Amino acid sequence: MSSTLHVTKRDGNRAPLDLDKIHKVLTWAAEGLENVSVSEVELRAQIQFSDGISTSDIHETLIKSAADLISENTPDYQYMAARLNIFHLRKKAYGQFEPPALYEHVAKLVDMDRYDRHLLEDYTKEEFDEMEGFIEHGRDLNFAYAAVKQLEGKYLAQNRVTGEVFESPQFLYVLIGACLFANYEKSNRMDYVRRFYDAVSTFKLSLPTPIMAGVRTPTRQFSSCVLIETDDSLDSINAAAGSIVKYVSQRAGIGINAGRIRALGSPIRGGEAFHTGCIPFYKHFQTAVKSCSQGGVRGGAATLFYPIWHLEVESLLVLKNNRGVEENRVRHLDYGVQINKLMYERLIKGGNITLFSPSDVPGLYDAFFEDQAKFEELYVKYEQDDSIRKQTIKAMELFSILLQERASTGRIYIQNVDHCNTHSPFNPEHAPIRQSNLCLEIALPTKPLKDINDKDGEIALCTLAAFNLGALENLDELEELSDIIVRALDNLLSYQDYPMAAAEIASESRRTLGVGVINYAYYLAKNGVKYSDGSANGLTHQTFEAIQYYLLKASNQLAKEVGACAKFNETTYSQGILPIDTYKKDLDKVCEEELRYDWEALRGEIKTHGLRNSTLTALMPSETSSQISNATNGIEPPRGYISIKASKDGILKQVVPEYQKLKNNYELLWNWPSNDGYLQLVGIMQKFVDQAISANTNYDPSRFEGGKVPMKLLMKDLLTTYKLGLKTLYYHNTRDGASDAQDDMADDCAGGACKI
Repeated sequence: MSSTLHVTKRDGNRAPLDLDKIHKVLTWAAEGLENVSVSEVELRAQIQFSDGISTSDIHETLIKSAADLISENTPDYQYMAARLNIFHLRKKAYGQFEPPALYEHVAKLVDMDRYDRHLLEDYTKEEFDEMEGFIEHGRDLNFAYAAVKQLEGKYLAQNRVTGEVFESPQFLYVLIGACLFANYEKSNRMDYVRRFYDAVSTFKLSLPTPIMAGVRTPTRQFSSCVLIETDDSLDSINAAAGSIVKYVSQRAGIGINAGRIRALGSPIRGGEAFHTGCIPFYKHFQTAVKSCSQGGVRGGAATLFYPIWHLEVESLLVLKNNRGVEENRVRHLDYGVQINKLMYERLIKGGNITLFSPSDVPGLYDAFFEDQAKFEELYVKYEQDDSIRKQTIKAMELFSILLQERASTGRIYIQNVDHCNTHSPFNPEHAPIRQSNLCLEIALPTKPLKDINDKDGEIALCTLAAFNLGALENLDELEELSDIIVRALDNLLSYQDYPMAAAEIASESRRTLGVGVINYAYYLAKNGVKYSDGSANGLTHQTFEAIQYYLLKASNQLAKEVGACAKFNETTYSQGILPIDTYKKDLDKVCEEELRYDWEALRGEIKTHGLRNSTLTALMPSETSSQISNATNGIEPPRGYISIKASKDGILKQVVPEYQKLKNNYELLWNWPSNDGYLQLVGIMQKFVDQAISANTNYDPSRFEGGKVPMKLLMKDLLTTYKLGLKTLYYHNTRDGASDAQDDMADDCAGGACKI
């Protein structure tokens, strides 16, 4: 390259291009990495240099040149590209590579209204200096490339209009800890801030998007998932729509329960008019969801729930498909279809399902969730009542339509409402579960709002986080990590603001948390077991038993210190009933693993002292946040050894952890012979998880005659799901014949919401 080339520096001055300086930076970025070539990156970058190129563009070119070389055989380029990106990011944020002193940095960003002013009010300079003493800025160099790009694009404090970045990752981690433990006594809070910081900065704990992007900033709403229920009235419907707008604008993913809305043609105002039915109101909710972006971080998204026996169900099932016209489609919502044992029995026995408008069958809708025996009694009674408007359809035909639409759109989800209530921490007599959320892992009580200011309604919130299973050396580590994350998330409930009174009252009285996992596929590979052949069943049982046990123990300890949640009496935990008592016993046929922890002692402690939190676990997709830890997402297997993630910066490549060492141990998604092994594993997890699980079904049409997945198989998998006790089913994934590199599955939770 000619030495006559000049560069334009950040201050606008020009200087000769210094290739030695570039070489030193690349050598630094390559230190300790395997199979990376400094000269290869130099060569690729230099052919793109031109006279007058800015130093910023040089950095961007070097980063991209390294990132383009990421492959299965040379995975360490993802770390070289990441280090170059960190170097560039710090230069942009601080004007130099070395971060400033923490106190000075916080004071500056508080003055700029980028950080919460309470940081300076709650902590002294001496405490900030103490925090600085345990910050390890060198941990910035442990990120993979996809992680840094996600941090830069979504999480770091920044001006999203100009692209200015104001912090680097270790400041993000320590200040989240500082915010979450600010209410602790000065005598011990720094210990908790340090322990929290170490857990998240070494990737043992994974935090959700709302916490990563929001905690330490003036924004104070961090719940990932919001459940909103509407009644069958205009005031309630409008209150639900207003609630949706408020929460979409504050980064939350939405679940909407619209099952009470009466069917088309129902009389209203004493017969003065006919009801317009569900679809116009679903369109109203869709408009609310799409009305604003989520703080510039992602777009709004929601899943709407209704019962399979609703009179309009045949029209509702096709709302998302590409056929039809705009008037009879509502394509920008996802849908959750609610089913129970009676509906499955009608299917198995070749019977009929009778469809009703909820408004015509008093008590039936509530019994659907609260009391299965009462539901069946009322359902049969109303079927025999000729005065009630109804429609009959063969169960096989209705389920076939459901599964066809689920297969064609991928986004018609399943909620088994009886499992959600019988295998639940909530007593359905007092707090029935009537819906889930966008990603089908939250199962919490809700009540419709009468109006936007209603304090008697209940909007359910869930605050999420995850254990990185791949970072654990042994299950005993979960005890310390559970203590840290339960305290942090519980503090968050008091720290955050609530746009709606119905959400604040419910959240503070139930204090629901949802801790899940990431890196499960790596965890299996590291332990030499697989999804499909039953070899992972025992390990999974042991792991999820430990997770639930230690989380309950942590919440019980917190209850001893500060008191149980106000509505602990509405949980089955208050009666001494635990998840290990209520799971589907069919599961014992696929996993005979014995319990390993002292559940009886814990049961006694919970009955005596209570729990600080009504729920502790939920298994979410974690598509985006898992990238921060360079982990496989959630409980899902990789589709390929390299995952291809789409972002605003282009294509990001991420190689599965320890690929070269564990290549033969990973089981790729499309190599499964069937869904059976995976569904068994999810059933084992559900035995312990007190909320629900974002579980998917996956099909490769090329394996079947005519390239079409048989309806018989779809039915079998659905019935297997129910038999094993699963509460929910999320995506239906179909292999499309494209590359097996994993693409960004709808950017995590159907359009970006509920990311963790």
